[in-house]
Amino acid sequence: MKVDMVMPQMGESIAEGTIVKWLKVVGDPVQRDEIILEISTDKVDSEIPSSESGVLAEILVQEGETVDVGTVIARISTDGEGVAAGAEQAVEQAEEKAVEPVAKTSPANLVEAKEERPLKFLSPLVKKIARENNIPLEKVQEIAGTGANGRVTKKDILNFIESEKTAAPSVAPQATPPVQTAKAVAPTSTSAVVGSDNRVDIIPMDVMRKKIAAHMVLSKSTSAHVTSVAEVDMTRIINYRNKVKKEFEAREGVKLTFTAFFIDAAVHALKEFPLINSSIDGDNILQKEYINIGFAVGMEKGLIVPVIKNADQLNLLGIARGITDLANRARTKKLKPDDVQGGTFSMTNIGTFGNLFGTPIINQPQVAILGTGAIKKRPVVINDAIAIRSMMYISLTYDHRIIDGLYGGSFLQRVVQILENYEIE
Repeated sequence: MKVDMVMPQMGESIAEGTIVKWLKVVGDPVQRDEIILEISTDKVDSEIPSSESGVLAEILVQEGETVDVGTVIARISTDGEGVAAGAEQAVEQAEEKAVEPVAKTSPANLVEAKEERPLKFLSPLVKKIARENNIPLEKVQEIAGTGANGRVTKKDILNFIESEKTAAPSVAPQATPPVQTAKAVAPTSTSAVVGSDNRVDIIPMDVMRKKIAAHMVLSKSTSAHVTSVAEVDMTRIINYRNKVKKEFEAREGVKLTFTAFFIDAAVHALKEFPLINSSIDGDNILQKEYINIGFAVGMEKGLIVPVIKNADQLNLLGIARGITDLANRARTKKLKPDDVQGGTFSMTNIGTFGNLFGTPIINQPQVAILGTGAIKKRPVVINDAIAIRSMMYISLTYDHRIIDGLYGGSFLQRVVQILENYEIE
């Protein structure tokens, strides 16, 4: 029997995914939950496990292809059925690909033929230099790039050309295209510098960045974004955390982070302001009776927002454990599709790198997101006296289609009250 594997949905608003790499080939045995491929979405690059034990019978979507969520991308044979035929087909396709360049490619069109199946992305500038110097792209692919993820930069290909000339001095150098004389530019103008190939490095977006960009634009065009900002006296929580954090980590095996306090406070406030825990469906408001908190985790190529499910049923310890587990699995690409779905409210720590506050973009289809800034000591007035306190700005971006300023501002002030008067055990 063959079991279909489909492109998983790595988030409620994700409609498609891209196959980055297959870790198995047709005919390979696989175990249930064994990682067999990597995919990329605007949420995360993720390793996907096999849904069944058996043999990989068919691969229907190749590396680099983007397909809709739910599309069948492979089939697993649980009893060996059809594996031999699938493997034979895969071998035939591989042989065709190996023969095709030799049979159909001539020196005149070698660059164009290779471009159809590049091993890695080459920027337009690198391709241009290769063509001008009559260097096949297959040779450019062999250059050890110094750019991100091994990308071949302009400097890399120029160094390669120079080394080729040094290695073969008897070969006549390629004709250099005529240099166009630039028009005189006033000393105060930078247009000539900006437009020069010598000063511009073309960096193509990877799949994940393209999808993040599309998702952010979608959110801004969907929701009427409004942001309110308040400040919180974090001195009480800081003193408590400094007192118990070593004992807490030794006893529980997880760190007591400020994020745990922020999420706990948000959960309590959401119970009192349930409209913040909603989404919009046409002309209807879907008010959720459960609270699933998404929190932003920074990664090498962007952010991902794993979700703590049923956070309203957890205490501070339970939230701390959830944060540690999800953050660790996010950074090691071990998140499952369910880990980034179902969020009803999100928060992001803008203060990680010392920033005071920001105006985050709503994570669709939610209607609000909380931003926490850096905690800074500064003088404040308390009962007509000046005192040094650990202060923090927090911001709430909300969808003005259903959340008015009074409601959103009241929710934010309730979060402030909870944090400043946090019940210390």
